[in-house]
Order: sequence, then structure tokens, then C-alpha cells
Amino acid sequence: MSSQPYFTSELFDFLTRLKRNNRREWFQKNKAKYETVIKEPSVRFVLDAAEPLHGISPHLRCDPKSSLFRIYRDVRFSNDKRPYKTHIGIRFSVGSKDAHAPGFYLHLEPGGCFVCAGIWQPDRIPLLKIREAIVSRSDDWKKVTRGLTLSDEDKLSRPPRGFPCDHPMVEDLKRKSYIALIDLREDEICGARFMKEFTAAAKKMTPLVAFLAATMEMKW
Repeated sequence: MSSQPYFTSELFDFLTRLKRNNRREWFQKNKAKYETVIKEPSVRFVLDAAEPLHGISPHLRCDPKSSLFRIYRDVRFSNDKRPYKTHIGIRFSVGSKDAHAPGFYLHLEPGGCFVCAGIWQPDRIPLLKIREAIVSRSDDWKKVTRGLTLSDEDKLSRPPRGFPCDHPMVEDLKRKSYIALIDLREDEICGARFMKEFTAAAKKMTPLVAFLAATMEMKW
């Protein structure tokens, strides 16, 4: 594991410039810089993360091909035709390449960096299993979410059909994603201790990911 910083302020400078110049011509002219200050250190981070994350669970995927999100946006069905993302996303999923599998996610963006854990917009059947587990194992759910801040971004306005409106966990039953989030500072990300700090954040949120993986009958 490297004792040198993985990321530098040049990563955030590049993303800031990309946001102002989100055009193919500009990116192609600056692609070598992207490779040097973003892609190469991100690949190194993913590979080095395998050791501490496999200490959490040997089933977490730490593969640059599946862990590092592409910088290119899928604009086929979007009115927003800007070709590039202006953030970096790195995921460590449990036993799957699927972006909807439970796991950990690192988000690097000027003014908005965080590490999160959980599951984002699972399909109907996994989502139903999670909600049923929250009802049947309420005490366990309280334990794994204690001290965590769950995102309220993705919620129903009413309880899902078939679940009690007066259940003590009704607000959690309304969720369509189950994500805990810890904000990060840019100076932390650019520091030599960032891998340790990332791992500490992941460990804090590990009970949530383990609960979700067990609910979905995935190896943990």
C-alpha cells in the first residue's frame, strides 16, 4: 500500500476545468492530463484498496475494470448531451459488477466529496426483501444504522403497499435506496493517510452493507 498520496489537487483542478469545457475537442486535447492525474491514480487506489477491504469482506470487488466508473456519460436517452461526467466514481460492490449491488462508493467532485455505503435503487424483488427484513428484524436494523446518516434523496411519499403505515420504521420503509454517507474534505483525499481514512469510514458503515448482503442472500 502506497505511503504517498493517491490524489492531488490537480484532480480537482482538472474536473473544474472540464465542467467549464465539457466538449469532446477539449477533452481529447487534455486526455493525457486526465490519464495522469485521474485515471492512473484511481486505478492504483482500487488495486491497493483490495487489502483493507478484503479484511472487511473477501467478496468485495476491487477490480479497476468494474470498480472505476467511466468518465463518459451515456447521452442516448438524455436531453443533456454533455459528453463527460465532472466527477469521479469508484465502487466496491459485493460479489457483483452490478451498480445496484450493495457495497461502498467513493465520489470525488470539487465541493462535493463523500464515501457512502449501502444499495442504490435495487430491483423490485431485492427491495421487497430489504423492506421485509426491516419489519421482521427491526432491532437488527436499528443496530446497523445507529450513528449513520441515511440519505433521504430517494423516498416514496407514502408507505409501500402491503406494509403497515404505523410501523416504527415507516420512514425507512419508504426508501427506494438504502445509502449511508460520510462527507470528505479535499485535503483529506489529497493526504497520505487517505486510504486509512477511507477504510475507517467503510468500517463504520460495514454493518449496514452486511445486513443488506445477508438480506439478499449474498456471500459476505
